[in-house]
This record gives sequence, C-alpha cells and structure tokens, in this order.
Amino acid sequence: MCQMTIMMDKEGQQELVMEDVAHLEVVEDGIKISTLFEEPKLITGVEIKTIDFLSGKTTLLEKQV
Repeated sequence: MCQMTIMMDKEGQQELVMEDVAHLEVVEDGIKISTLFEEPKLITGVEIKTIDFLSGKTTLLEKQV
C-alpha cells in the first residue's frame, strides 16, 4: 500500500502534519486527510503546493488572503 506523509510549508520550513495518510480530499474549507484507522482531519485555509509520488510526500501551503 502507498501511504503519504503530509507536510506544511511555513515560510520555507517543513512541519509534519500527519503520517500514513491513506485518503486526501480537497473540500470547500480546505483539505481533509485520514489514515486507515483514525477519523478524518480537516485542515482549513490551505492548498496543495506539491505532491511527490516517489517519496510519498504531499506539501501544503497556507492560502494567501
């Protein structure tokens, strides 16, 4: 199985959000992520910056208002 690591880019620094993510969904309020055995987590005010399929890493970026 391929699970992702979700990172947040904060001014060039990478901060871990969640590991072993099996599902990611873009919703109106932000990004909803979940693992196989945990409840989904909603991260508001963000957008996807990059997805690296080889390393299994997705980087999020806070939306600029």
